[in-house]
Amino acid sequence: MKFKKLFSVATAGLLSVSLLSACGSGSNASGDSEAKSVSMRLAHNQSEEHPIHTSLTEFSKIAGEGAVEVEIFPNGQLGAERDVIELVQSGTLDMAKVSASALEAFNENYSIFSLPYVFQSKEHYHNVMDNSESVQEIFQSTKDDGFVAIGWYDGGQRSIYTADKKVESPADLNGMKIRVQESPTSIAMIEAMGGSPTPMAFGEVYTSLQQGVIDGAESNETALTSNKHGEVSKAYSYTEHQYVPDVLIVSADKWDGLSEEQQQAITDAAEQSSESHKEVWANAIEEAITAAEEMGVTFYTIDKAPFIDASAPLHEEYQAKNEANKKYFEDFQSYAN
Repeated sequence: MKFKKLFSVATAGLLSVSLLSACGSGSNASGDSEAKSVSMRLAHNQSEEHPIHTSLTEFSKIAGEGAVEVEIFPNGQLGAERDVIELVQSGTLDMAKVSASALEAFNENYSIFSLPYVFQSKEHYHNVMDNSESVQEIFQSTKDDGFVAIGWYDGGQRSIYTADKKVESPADLNGMKIRVQESPTSIAMIEAMGGSPTPMAFGEVYTSLQQGVIDGAESNETALTSNKHGEVSKAYSYTEHQYVPDVLIVSADKWDGLSEEQQQAITDAAEQSSESHKEVWANAIEEAITAAEEMGVTFYTIDKAPFIDASAPLHEEYQAKNEANKKYFEDFQSYAN
């Protein structure tokens, strides 16, 4: 933890110098009716070959048409997701694409996105994310935390993959160390599903799988190829326990300093690139499955009922915490087909 804090402070200092040098090209006058160019930095932790980078590049292109220049820092160059969220909070970094699960540690409202089987299908997931007022309420609920969310990208379904073991029931996970995102809800989920949760940064997963520090992980199919996990994990079991969106966040101070035209340009770019990302993602999944099979990975379609039943108490616990949770859960379920 001490290293992480030192890393964040050092990175914050470097970024501060970089951002200050770019201030001359921007405009902070929200009442200025004349569109002026503004420069922004956006970080994410995926490779340049990953579909999310493709869609963030499209976001940058569209935003640029509205006089908002967005420079992208991929590959976790500016730190793990917790690090970049903290940088956005402080205003040192303008924007970041992070998993909704990572945001749970900063605002509990985000815990619903990590709740297992809160989304019953891809169609249900898309319907909620595109249309639910609760989602927008959650996105705006973090302003006092230093950031707001302005859009989302499909991160697909999350399932369990191991070195060579097919996972068909919670009993199969008994004694297995499964990497999860650094989210209290995800940790509780793996415990309920029979495994031993091991939270760690995504960049550490490959080596941990290779060295046997963990027995498996859970993510979408692109992790097998873009992150090469298929080299050390040959069994992918479709538990489909989560559909966790990727979320585009922006510094609250930076957002408030933009003109209405600049805010609209960014919002439009987020909405358009989010919509086109659905097709980008679907194509990427097909390609990832084919490539992973060529790597020797076997995909197993299983009966999810045992995992759904094991996770049911988490739904009850979530709703019992407070009225807001109950409202969010019921609203999400109202969009199921």
